[in-house]
Amino acid sequence: MTPEEFRAAGHRLIDWIADYRTRVADLPVMAQTAPGEVKALLPAEPPLAPEPFAGILGDLDKIVVPGLSHWQHPSFFGYFPSNGLLASVLGDFASTGLGVLGLSWQSSPALTEIEEVVTDWMRKMTGLSDAWSGVIHDTASTCTLVALMCARERVTNYSLSRGGLQAEKQPLVVYASAHSHSSVDKAALLAGFGRRNVRVVAHDSNYGMRAAALEEAIQRDLAAGLLPCAVVATTGTTTSTALDPVEDLARVANRHGIWLHVDAAMAGSAMIVPECRWMWQGIESADSLVLNPHKWLGVAFDCSLYYVRDPEHLIRVMSTHPSYLQSSADAQVKNLRDWGLPLGRRFRALKLWFMIREQGVTALQNRLRRDLENAQWFAGQVRNTPGWSVLAPVPLQTICIRQQPQGLEGEALDKHTLGWVDRVNRSGAAYLTPAILDGQWMVRVSIGAILTEREHVEALWKLIRREAETERGASI
Repeated sequence: MTPEEFRAAGHRLIDWIADYRTRVADLPVMAQTAPGEVKALLPAEPPLAPEPFAGILGDLDKIVVPGLSHWQHPSFFGYFPSNGLLASVLGDFASTGLGVLGLSWQSSPALTEIEEVVTDWMRKMTGLSDAWSGVIHDTASTCTLVALMCARERVTNYSLSRGGLQAEKQPLVVYASAHSHSSVDKAALLAGFGRRNVRVVAHDSNYGMRAAALEEAIQRDLAAGLLPCAVVATTGTTTSTALDPVEDLARVANRHGIWLHVDAAMAGSAMIVPECRWMWQGIESADSLVLNPHKWLGVAFDCSLYYVRDPEHLIRVMSTHPSYLQSSADAQVKNLRDWGLPLGRRFRALKLWFMIREQGVTALQNRLRRDLENAQWFAGQVRNTPGWSVLAPVPLQTICIRQQPQGLEGEALDKHTLGWVDRVNRSGAAYLTPAILDGQWMVRVSIGAILTEREHVEALWKLIRREAETERGASI
């Protein structure tokens, strides 16, 4: 494809994306395809001869779109918001079109310095002090792994320069709550702690980790000759957006010299709204934190921000200095290869830079406030309807709900819940995700797609009640 052919094809693709965003509200929210159906439409062998771009573009409509659940749909209430504001999409195009890599500052100076600027913009937007330094990773899973590796090296006085964890006499312990994201457990395993050394700390009635329970767990491990290493607190848990008490946990962690990492992957975006910052009170006492602008804020996936208070420690753990990447500028610049796992990086900062500039902070704040208000409205409707319950506090944009018809309990209640949510999803009119809370199935309503307005939330509540009553009637 020549540059001129690219120009023509690119115009067609931009038009196609614009048309898709215009019509997405008319599509079924959940993919209507059966397992293997998309694969069956594709040839088993790659084409030997070039295919016209028009044919490739046509297959987006015929094969790809019908096989998608549409995250940008105004009635997408599943998982979490993963918004791709169109300005951010253009930033991602620009990054891919430039085709540059950030192996070092010298390999692409603008890549590094724009990343420095936008991570600092986000620091200021969320009210963090200038004690924090940020870097862009792919996802929160990577950020949590990096945090636990840094915690491991601090408590062992850099075991990596000696025999690693295999040479340490005391097993290291990580603490989190049962409501932490599954990536915390995975990161602990990948960082070498072992599942036996991951402690699940008790939570309170609002599903936040109890500081007193953390202290008790640490004391038990110390008495057993183990070495407490890291605490992972969560601001906005995956299941219910519960809030761990960061300030109380920080007091415990700091008293014992334990690394405190705060997972604010989804909820971190809310901190651009000043009235939400109470949710991570005490954040300035943490050692590291992660927030994902590629969720609720609106940056196209993937763009996860990792902040640390001691960048020199991070660099000492992560740095690598192959001769072919060394330059005379190294002493004066930030080499992002020393701030995480990969040697190279995409120009991810462009999509964040484009979005913040095109939207402005005020517009971003207003959109999040809209979603917060819609969540409170929805929670009020549920609470005021007999037989329905809101099962957890609603500090953010996620509401955990359940209908409990008289006489239904245990497995019968679970069957009822999974039945009506499946009917909602298969209707194509909305998409929700069920999850288990306190051992019982419930349904999460996650509000925050770019196009979602009050009318869509109202329509969802009508649809839920209709399908729940249908399911109830079928089970009698």
